[in-house]
Amino acid sequence: MTHPQHRAGTHDAPARAPGTAAQADAGSVPMPVLYLSHGAPPLADDALWTSQLAAWSARLPLPKAVLMVSAHWESAPLSLSATRTLPLVYDFWGFPERYYQVRYPAPGAPGLAARVRALLAGSTVHEDSGRGLDHGAYVPLVQMYPDADVPVLQMSMPTLDPEQLLRIGRRLAPLRDEGVLIVGSGFFTHNLNGLRWGSGVDEAPGWSREFDDWGRETLARGDVDALLDFERKAPAGRIAHPRSEHFAPLFVALGAGEADIGGARTVIDGFWAGLAKRSVQFGGTAPPGSLTAGGAARPGAGTPQL
Repeated sequence: MTHPQHRAGTHDAPARAPGTAAQADAGSVPMPVLYLSHGAPPLADDALWTSQLAAWSARLPLPKAVLMVSAHWESAPLSLSATRTLPLVYDFWGFPERYYQVRYPAPGAPGLAARVRALLAGSTVHEDSGRGLDHGAYVPLVQMYPDADVPVLQMSMPTLDPEQLLRIGRRLAPLRDEGVLIVGSGFFTHNLNGLRWGSGVDEAPGWSREFDDWGRETLARGDVDALLDFERKAPAGRIAHPRSEHFAPLFVALGAGEADIGGARTVIDGFWAGLAKRSVQFGGTAPPGSLTAGGAARPGAGTPQL
């Protein structure tokens, strides 16, 4: 994975361009909660997508820390990543070597880990001191906070049960008042057998588009019950998500952002390789319009595994 301005041979996260820093530090207003489609490592070569993430983060208050829930870490009991800087977890294969040379040395967040344990008191919380950030975490963070100066803690999903994840998110909601940005990182549709390498941002198979349209409308209505039952309620629910791990982080975000469910806003939409990129914000200042613009995806080579 590389930044558009830092191609092969660059091994560190890029510096934030002048004028793109977040507008204000987190203060008395609760931080928003995000669900974003993180994509595969080559998505970082897509100038449209990287510009969308950078523009989005620039419109957010600068968080004191990020709590990241990635589709790529399922572990029970609920686990917390290392609270010191560790090497990244390159949890993919079949890509060019440059994607394995990315570095993102974000500080650990021991204070945030302690708060998560306190908020989840009564539940077993495991500390995985050897766990670094996986690509569901660092791929978007490289674009959003490229200086790697915001402390990051990753939290596992101990289950894929939507209602249990919603309850976990609710218990973590007080972190919003403490300057913590809670991020669920997945992909709004995720069927690797249906990938369409080389397709444009507006091109998608029918099942992906139908599920995406349903999700947009259901989020706009704030219909949490329907979202929880997406496998039965959504058109092509089990095709869009043969396994639900990439949709599941949304439920943590829904729980944490429940107070703002009526104001859920899509910030990024469109498709990449036929998969829906829909990314949503709960709470916070409304971004001035969609960040989506015309453009084409730039897929990776070969037959990668995500």
